Amino acid sequence: MILKILNKDFLNNKVITVAIFIFIMLSAILISCGTSMFIDLNNSLDYFMGKADAPHFSQYHSGIIDQEAIDRWSKANPMVKVYQTSEMINIEGKKIFFNQVEYSQDNSVMDNAFVTQNEHFDFLLDLDNKMVTVNNGEIAVPIFYMQRYDLEIGDTLYIKDKNTEITFTITDFVRDVQMNPSILSSKRFVISESDFQTLKKAFGEIEYIISFKINDLTKISKFANHYGSSNLPQKGPAVDYQLIKIANSITDGLVAAVIILISLLLNIIALLCLRFTILSTIEEDYREIGVMKAIGIRPYDIKRIYIAKYFIISFSASIVGFIISILLNKHFSKNIMLYIGTAPKSLFKIILPLLATFIIFTMVIIICIIILRRFDKISAIDAIRIGSTGETYRSKKGLSLYRYSFVNANIFLGLRDVIQRFKLYMLLFFVFIVCTSVIIVPLNFINTIQSPDIVKYMGLGKCDMLIFLRQSDNTIETYNEMIDYIKNDPEVMNFAPFITCKYKVLNKDSYEESLTVETGDFSVFPIEYTHGLAPKLDNEIALSHLSAKELKKGLGDEIQLMVNGSYKTMIVSGIYQDITNGGKTAKASITPNHNKAVWYIINIEFDGDIIEKINEYKELFPEAKINDVMSYLQQTFGNTIDQLKLVTVLAIVLAILVSILITSLFLKMLIAKDSAQIAIMRAIGLASNDIKIQYITRSLIVLNLGVIIGTIVSNILGERILSMVLSIVGASNIKFVINPLEAYVFTPIILMVIVTITTLISIGNIKRISMSDISHE
Repeated sequence: MILKILNKDFLNNKVITVAIFIFIMLSAILISCGTSMFIDLNNSLDYFMGKADAPHFSQYHSGIIDQEAIDRWSKANPMVKVYQTSEMINIEGKKIFFNQVEYSQDNSVMDNAFVTQNEHFDFLLDLDNKMVTVNNGEIAVPIFYMQRYDLEIGDTLYIKDKNTEITFTITDFVRDVQMNPSILSSKRFVISESDFQTLKKAFGEIEYIISFKINDLTKISKFANHYGSSNLPQKGPAVDYQLIKIANSITDGLVAAVIILISLLLNIIALLCLRFTILSTIEEDYREIGVMKAIGIRPYDIKRIYIAKYFIISFSASIVGFIISILLNKHFSKNIMLYIGTAPKSLFKIILPLLATFIIFTMVIIICIIILRRFDKISAIDAIRIGSTGETYRSKKGLSLYRYSFVNANIFLGLRDVIQRFKLYMLLFFVFIVCTSVIIVPLNFINTIQSPDIVKYMGLGKCDMLIFLRQSDNTIETYNEMIDYIKNDPEVMNFAPFITCKYKVLNKDSYEESLTVETGDFSVFPIEYTHGLAPKLDNEIALSHLSAKELKKGLGDEIQLMVNGSYKTMIVSGIYQDITNGGKTAKASITPNHNKAVWYIINIEFDGDIIEKINEYKELFPEAKINDVMSYLQQTFGNTIDQLKLVTVLAIVLAILVSILITSLFLKMLIAKDSAQIAIMRAIGLASNDIKIQYITRSLIVLNLGVIIGTIVSNILGERILSMVLSIVGASNIKFVINPLEAYVFTPIILMVIVTITTLISIGNIKRISMSDISHE
């Protein structure tokens, strides 16, 4: 009897059994690939940072330095293990050309620094993670440019101005532990010592990186505070080991998280199919189950019969999925391998993805056990006597056809069937919800990143043009000249200058730490605050999400900020989101400390041609980085957007395939279940097309309900899940920028067309059903 039940179940549900197998397999593939990406990212990043011997703390400085003072301080500091000062030659983008001299990097937001290989640590690596070496006339170019311009070994780089032209042959590409990601706006090119001296005389200005490795990595914050309290060079940003690690991992980490999320959604679909199949099987085998209970077989033993089947399905699907994921891992980790390389293989690379796959398998078995608890409620006598679960779908009062004669009869009958048997359509309903979410969430996320609104997660207000001015010896003079010119520019509708400086603040343990504070008038180009308002008074300060979290401060709390040589009590007026500078920034209406200034930013709103205005300002102020907002965002997040587009395409394809497969399987099952009813309708004269309209109506009603709920779920849960993930880098309250055409028009239309076509194909055999078939059965 046991073999008879299992064999009958396989034969009757072979199609949906295959579907369950496919969904579990796909879920296993994606969760294994996503987990492998996290492991590759973690292991490769650790390996990369080890091979590059990444600095624990680096201070960038524009201007003159006193190397002897740096030496004395470093040697006297017991925390310092080794230190070095590296020179960089910053050359304007308009003087740099790849291959064709006609096209420069004038519109690039990147600061281009030409350096030699470092001597002690912070090594610049090639694509094999070996130290880059170049000869005279050769250059190693950052991977960012290789990927952006499809550069190859042997291509040419020109540095050219009115009087001088220097040509380099590209012989290698650089992995730079400090400046690899596109979200960082500086890039280092490696040249020989001789070429460096030539460039030093002819081009650009010198900037320094003062880097340290310390004895105890856990004391980086303490060391940074010591350095900030000294009189050593500090005209520029400072980065630490943790910030380097976050910057190198955020893009691929985000992609891996999205892949795992899609995997879990697919597993939900598999579990829904599983529940539907088990309940259908119980109904079909109700009498046999009653017989088994009547002859003394325990419910536990009966459950094992069914669990054995789904154990085999889920186990084999999980193993097949895991094996396929091994073959696909290289494709998913392609960007990781390009930017940071691959670490030596470890046992965890196999164990953790296998464990993630095992979790999928375990979820399936647990759900089976929960669903099969229904066996405990089955009465042997009732099962043998009645032969079914007794669950019926009663007619709803008021849904008689004669009451709605103004509605097409076939459409009405389709609608009535969904209402009367909605429990039967729950599988299709939930699948459409999940498929809608799988499509809409990635689309909304990409639209958000590509939108100008993304600036509000960077601590910036909306504007037309951004001017960035790095700290140097003549920055204040240049800055004042720019302000005077902007004030007198008739096409400028509005502008606001902001100066970002370093200030000392007492942390939660009353120790000094350095805090990056932006000063200016925050009523112009206001940003959005998750809590509170912008600082207006000179004793108010707004903190970024991560700064508030680290300092353990909320609205109305007081912090001690050193202003003009003494600590001043500041009241927290607001909390905002910021993913720049490691997410740890602040804003205050206080006098800027020009000696500790990191950078200057001017936000401008124009009434006129922005491109012409940008070119005008670039000619007047070559020292500044001037870009329109969209260009700045595209270059900053370009690589992240490209990665997410690939994941979005994958998600859309999977959602469409799932919709086709489940709709087809469900309708085939439904037609088999309704075959007697279909035969009767045909016998009383209904044409096949009339019956088809009823089934199309059912599918589209369920689809529309699923799309509506799926859209709502996507907008609410999608934002919350994304906010949870991005809160680690400073964006704690993401609000989707929704493209109404994509979300509310194209997505429903595409699903409607696909479901309609699938329904027509799936119900094509209705015309073959007749009373003779039913009589024969």
